[in-house]
Amino acid sequence: MPRLLIVHHSPTPAIRALADAVIDGARSAADDGVEIVVREALVATAEDVLAADGYLLGTPANFGYISGALKHFFDSHFLDLGGALADDGSGAPSTGGRKPYGLWVHGRYDTTGAVR
Repeated sequence: MPRLLIVHHSPTPAIRALADAVIDGARSAADDGVEIVVREALVATAEDVLAADGYLLGTPANFGYISGALKHFFDSHFLDLGGALADDGSGAPSTGGRKPYGLWVHGRYDTTGAVR
């Protein structure tokens, strides 16, 4: 059965509501043959990633960048997922096909509409 892994960092009620809406949408859009697995960014494991066939990643924007929790998820599992770099700094050879992913980033706006 295909598996969709949703990894998110939702530290505030507003961002949690957004994550819940994404999760509910994924569950309602997936047919009965797709398993939806949801993990908080600080709880997700390399095994979760390797077992998935596709990914949705969610984060608040912090100074124009992903949250520290989602960055920690990437950084802590990089080598476990085959991300070792060759001596010349290039990526390791591919161990399989590429998997589809989506990313949602929730930014904050002030009253002028500027991103903060």
